[in-house]
Amino acid sequence: MAGRFHRGGRLLAFGSPSDAAHIVVEFVHPVIIGKRALPAQSLPGDVALQLGLFGQPADIALAITPDSGDERLVAALATARRMGMLTVALLGAGAAADADHVIADHVITVASDDERVVREVQVTAYHVLWELVHVFLDAPEVLA
Repeated sequence: MAGRFHRGGRLLAFGSPSDAAHIVVEFVHPVIIGKRALPAQSLPGDVALQLGLFGQPADIALAITPDSGDERLVAALATARRMGMLTVALLGAGAAADADHVIADHVITVASDDERVVREVQVTAYHVLWELVHVFLDAPEVLA
């Protein structure tokens, strides 16, 4: 993700509206002094269409859902992959994990049937992703 931001990419988050908005705010308005704001936006509605119209190959498509059954998210990730975007999926239990059904470049699955546990782990995961992006952006020699 840091490499994509380093090359001018944006984070395009979608799926769970509250989580997509939350991660976008984290990237656009960092709460840690000295960390730079990064371009991000959440995508409501027909995400595959929006990615096709506004997405660029340098962008990052991040899907967040407490389950894995939303075919609209799978279609959006497929669109993003065809366009050359980096794709990341934060999924809940029941996610398809077989090699024949790879829906994203990076998939983080929370193995719990309790949606509250899934959501809490996903919040932690995207905070860790934010932190790692900034760790790598602070060391641009590793991004070259």
